[in-house]
Amino acid sequence: MRFMILVKANKDSEAGVMPSTEILTEMGKFNEELVKAGVLLAGEGLHPSSKGARVRCEGLKRTVIDGPFAETKELLAGFWLLQVKSKEEAIEWIKRSPFQEGEIEIRQVFEATDFGDSMTPELLAQEDRLRAESAKRTGAAG
Repeated sequence: MRFMILVKANKDSEAGVMPSTEILTEMGKFNEELVKAGVLLAGEGLHPSSKGARVRCEGLKRTVIDGPFAETKELLAGFWLLQVKSKEEAIEWIKRSPFQEGEIEIRQVFEATDFGDSMTPELLAQEDRLRAESAKRTGAAG
């Protein structure tokens, strides 16, 4: 099972305040544990919303809204993508994270088989082809 771990933003991350060397060192140690355990698929920090944009879709109309965005508690500052056996395992990993303040959300990522009969053999083949092509382009193992 894959889980997206969403690290919520705070006033410092939204202000572009960079983490200290101490925090980066602790985060590096934690990420190293995730890698050694074979559960880390990806993980990155995000720039503040002032450097971002949203695209609102209404039918065929697209409206671009430039950041910053007002509700800091609803914004993200970073993420991990973990491959673990259960939500409980994801929770246990995140409880060990070096964060001292804030909120971290854990959400399971859909797998193609979760879509049941709506995911036709043709759509499954397309999904496999796209994953393989993406992995080849990025040099990731597929």
